[in-house]
Amino acid sequence: MPTYTVTNSNFNLSSKQQQKLAEGITKVHNVVTGANTYFAQVIFNKTKKNNHFMGGKKVKEPSLFLLGQIRAGRSKEVKDKLIADLKNVLVKNSKLDETQVWVYINDLPPSQMIEYGAVLPESGKEKQWFMNLPIKLKKKLAAIEK
Repeated sequence: MPTYTVTNSNFNLSSKQQQKLAEGITKVHNVVTGANTYFAQVIFNKTKKNNHFMGGKKVKEPSLFLLGQIRAGRSKEVKDKLIADLKNVLVKNSKLDETQVWVYINDLPPSQMIEYGAVLPESGKEKQWFMNLPIKLKKKLAAIEK
C-alpha cells in the first residue's frame, strides 16, 4: 500500500541508517494507519553530485526527502500525525536538522493500485482482502509481518 521513496542529497546514508529508516518508516505507517507492515516498502535513492537545485541554484548542504504514496481515505488527523512522525524518524536516524528534511504524502485511490497481484482494498478492509488471497501468498505475507 504505501511506497516510501527516500532520497538523500549531498550526503551518504550508511546501510545501518537505511535499515533504521526503513524500520522506522514501516513502524510509523503501521502504528498510525493500522495497515499491516507487509504493505510498506521503502526505496532509497541518492542524487548525483551537483544534481540538486533550489531556486535555480545548486544546493550544497545535506538534504533528505521522503515521498510517500499511500491509499486515500484517511482523515486529516491521521495524515498530520503520519507526516509529523515520519519527519521525526528521518531527523533521528539521519542526524540532520529538521530544516533539512522534507516529507510529502500523496493519496492514491485504492482502486488504482495493485500489490501482490490484487487491487488494493479501501482503508480498513485489509482483513477481508487478505482472506481472499491465495494460500501461498498469505503464507508469504504472514512471514513478512513477523
